[in-house]
Amino acid sequence: MRRFFFVAIAAAVVASPASASQLIDRNATGVRLEVGRDRKALLTYRAHGRIWRVRAWGATNARHPNPRIPQVQFRIRRDGKPIANACRRYSGPPLPWLVKACTAPDGSHWAVQRFNRNGPWALHLSHWSTPLAKLEAWADWSWNGRFHHLFGRLTYLGQPVHGFRTTRTGARLDKYGRLVYLDTLHSALGGGWRRDNSFVTHKPTGVFCYTFRARYGRPSGHGRRYRLTIEGPGVTPDVVRYLDGLPNYNPRNPDLVRHEQAMNALQDEVTAGDRLCRKH
Repeated sequence: MRRFFFVAIAAAVVASPASASQLIDRNATGVRLEVGRDRKALLTYRAHGRIWRVRAWGATNARHPNPRIPQVQFRIRRDGKPIANACRRYSGPPLPWLVKACTAPDGSHWAVQRFNRNGPWALHLSHWSTPLAKLEAWADWSWNGRFHHLFGRLTYLGQPVHGFRTTRTGARLDKYGRLVYLDTLHSALGGGWRRDNSFVTHKPTGVFCYTFRARYGRPSGHGRRYRLTIEGPGVTPDVVRYLDGLPNYNPRNPDLVRHEQAMNALQDEVTAGDRLCRKH
């Protein structure tokens, strides 16, 4: 369960775990990140009408999915204990939604990202020393060209990223699970970027696939461009992938036919062993 830090705290503050890629708070401003030589971070920010000082430690990178071992997660204290900042200028890879980042004396990286899941902007903290998770995605059509479609996969250090349990509607029920948040640009949902849907990567492949069609009284969200955002596994950073949209399929257009044939072959390769993504 994610813990939201606008809840009133009793006088005695105790350490408590929080969820992965890790949600710290919502709608925070004035964020400051410090990291001590003891590998503990201090986040200072304003939210819910006051200043917060949150310490986090005890987690780096991510574990590969294993139902018998919990995913890594930070320990959290909201006591605001000051630290001697030893973090240097950030030297890691470019990150989406970046607020603050720095590189610790041991060479590991810390970052704060701000991402809009479904409404308020969530403040995420990460700590890592490995390559980032790899998010791949491709666009084509499905059902003989009737619908726009995309497919892809999420891996970390060459291994699939997935959870083990979801609800009947697809919501994740463990800290290994990862949602793909799909935004579409200039579609029937409206101008600019609009959230179309979110869905989990599949067990055990880390694969996902999505067909754009009308759902729940909303029109199909296929658009000029797509943005896929996934919270990093464990406490690694969030990653983003952009895709260009496609025109409607025309079986008399040889370029579109060739693209669809190539994507169907690639989908068969990427989603091999995944029973939910076999439809072209």
